[in-house]
Amino acid sequence: MAFLTASWRKLLMANYEIDPEILIPYVPYGTELDFWEGKCYVSLVGFMFLDTRVLGISVPFHRDFEEVNLRFYVRRLVDGEWRRGVVFIREIVPKPAITLIANTVYGEHYATYRMRHTWDLKPDSHYVSYEWKPLWGGNWYKLAAETSPVASPLEVGSEAEFITEHYWGYAQTGPQSTNEYQVQHPRWDIYPVHDLETKGDYSLLYGQEFAQCLAQKPVSCFLAEGSEISVLEKSKI
Repeated sequence: MAFLTASWRKLLMANYEIDPEILIPYVPYGTELDFWEGKCYVSLVGFMFLDTRVLGISVPFHRDFEEVNLRFYVRRLVDGEWRRGVVFIREIVPKPAITLIANTVYGEHYATYRMRHTWDLKPDSHYVSYEWKPLWGGNWYKLAAETSPVASPLEVGSEAEFITEHYWGYAQTGPQSTNEYQVQHPRWDIYPVHDLETKGDYSLLYGQEFAQCLAQKPVSCFLAEGSEISVLEKSKI
């Protein structure tokens, strides 16, 4: 049964190589780090939640909103097959009720910030921007890019496929306890990014080690078109 349904759109993904040792303390029980061609990644991702419904119910003023998250990639072996998933260092949204539900029900790491976005979709180029700042004071953070207006299907075996084709979420809830949930969506077309802009003191959000990683040039960046999605009920491992 779907706990949450929505449409995720215009997912801007900046992907950074990171020392696996930095992530070891964050790897949930029952999972292990997932690598692509020997590289370990974290991704800074901004996107829109649209037409959001919890258990089929649309909550007033909580249907459409931005999200920005920092995530990394894990896998879990179940009945001889790998379940590839993501773990979130922090997820930022502008809706306190979403923060409360996600942290309470799924054991995630949501925080509530002021947020805004820009989609400027011209025939010759697209500009997509996501910005966020603390509710009380502080400066705006920014993740933005100019992209091609033409999207292409994912290439089999590509880095972009590795980044987007993780259909499970994991959140550690105790020394030997992890929430596992499945996210269902079709394969996404992607737009090449021509120019990426990031702004903000990421040490305040994620700590110094992650900030040093995000200060480097990303290994890759692309914009995924997105689709309708379903987040299924969680189970414990």
